[in-house]
Amino acid sequence: MNKTIAAIIITAVLSGCQTADETLTTSSTPISVTGATASAIAGDMASRLAEQVGPAGTTTLKMDKDTSEYAAALEAALKGWGYTVIADGKVGKDQKPVEVAWSIDSFDGQVLARISTPAIALGRAYTATSAGATPASPLSIMQRN
Repeated sequence: MNKTIAAIIITAVLSGCQTADETLTTSSTPISVTGATASAIAGDMASRLAEQVGPAGTTTLKMDKDTSEYAAALEAALKGWGYTVIADGKVGKDQKPVEVAWSIDSFDGQVLARISTPAIALGRAYTATSAGATPASPLSIMQRN
């Protein structure tokens, strides 16, 4: 557990030097999560982002196109919270979407999830279970100025 907390803190510190378009740079290993695990993590991270980003209905989010199950689950979860999500890169002239970047990595047998915008970065460790995933650490929140 102490390694997990240390990894989250390191991730938060390192992500402070990044823009929303860059990927997580730690000693973690990118992984693919599927099914119930992808849905559980995406649902939790989307709800936490919704608490920080702004009201649904007035905020449009833009994600890079990705065909992974986690990307699809995250997009669906954000839409479930009422956000308009642009994943095809087609932004209208009047739209000023908030860029959203995400990563899923493996560290010490746990799944590290990160989601960020230019203003905030959220991170959390999860333990994958047969029914999905459960949080294994507190939510790390880093606000950028």
